[in-house]
Amino acid sequence: MENSNQVLDEKTIAVIKQTVPVLQAHGNEITKTFYKRMLTGHPELNHIFNQTNQSKGAQPRALAQTVYAAAANIDQLDTILPHVKQIAQKHTSLNIRPEQYPIVGHYLLGAIKEVLGAAADDTILDAWAKAYGVIANIFIFIEKEMYTQKRVQVGGWEGFRDFTVIKKRKESDVITSFYLKPTDDGPVAAFEPGQYITVKAHIEGQSFTQLRQYSLSDAPDKAYYRISVKREDGSDQCPSGIVSTYLHRHVQEGDILPLSAPSGEFTLQHQETKPLVLISGGVGLTPLMSILETVIEKQPERQVLFIHAAHTGTQHAMKDRVRTIAKERSNVTAYTVYAQPEEKDIFDKQGRIDDAWLQQVLPASPASYYFCGPKGFMKDIYLALKKKNVPTTDIHFEIFGPAEDITA
Repeated sequence: MENSNQVLDEKTIAVIKQTVPVLQAHGNEITKTFYKRMLTGHPELNHIFNQTNQSKGAQPRALAQTVYAAAANIDQLDTILPHVKQIAQKHTSLNIRPEQYPIVGHYLLGAIKEVLGAAADDTILDAWAKAYGVIANIFIFIEKEMYTQKRVQVGGWEGFRDFTVIKKRKESDVITSFYLKPTDDGPVAAFEPGQYITVKAHIEGQSFTQLRQYSLSDAPDKAYYRISVKREDGSDQCPSGIVSTYLHRHVQEGDILPLSAPSGEFTLQHQETKPLVLISGGVGLTPLMSILETVIEKQPERQVLFIHAAHTGTQHAMKDRVRTIAKERSNVTAYTVYAQPEEKDIFDKQGRIDDAWLQQVLPASPASYYFCGPKGFMKDIYLALKKKNVPTTDIHFEIFGPAEDITA
């Protein structure tokens, strides 16, 4: 491995940049080949990688985008540091270790060679080997610092720690909350509103351990963590969620779940005082509930607009809590949008959150925007905010699963 502070020579940089068009054309094929070969050669890594994302192709697409970003900015890697930190947060939540990076590098180079054939000559492969060494060591360095921060804080830990389910609460027809307390009765590590934890599930009939990230849905500084999980029912096009259905149907109060320490870069900027706009779709409300609960406690005078979209009222989790907050606090306004409302539902708009309606309800003054939900939903929100000329620095979002680009 190269030293983390190594500077690539101009020839290597030039070769890498020349491969950018090739990555654009073949990046997804390369990463699919990479995952297939690596998981065949090292089946133990199946304990880490989400098999559903693999089957859907989301993981290979996300890796292809990361590789492309690194190649396009190989001479100025500082520009993609925020993206690197976001991925590093995910890596530490999965307990990725330094010794796994050479394995990834070996199979990534092999996939480039296999897909590109004679076009990937020794010059190209040597350049990518050097570049990967530098990029890998950047990740290793950042992740080492993150692991240390997680471990040394009060109640902190590294790896996985057992938590007991002290309460299981149905929030809607499809979303259930799990209240989790350390099994060792030790303190609960602090977290930033918007962060997530990883649940390690050992499920009967599954060959590999299943790891899934779930946003923490309550404010920090509690004696417990709360996650609110949507049950992903299957269809002809998509299988049921392995872990979500397991949690809903089989995990009961008193059961133990191993958790990683809180992670994530999608967090409330505490120093801001401008109006706060929270926009969520479906179970995307979970990190925004953590942010809302924190703001009404820590910044009780701050103006807050909370917009939530759901299919119907029976699938809308925590609606009573949000309505109570909006009723009791004049600085909090809440809107509800239902795609197919039932007769008993109370809502503000039927259908979807469209651009015209959004422009009517959003504040005219500068505000800080946080949104989370399915990818298509988020892309629409992002485009609407850009149309409103909201500065990029005021736009914060979290994507479910692998970090794919919604800004393109």
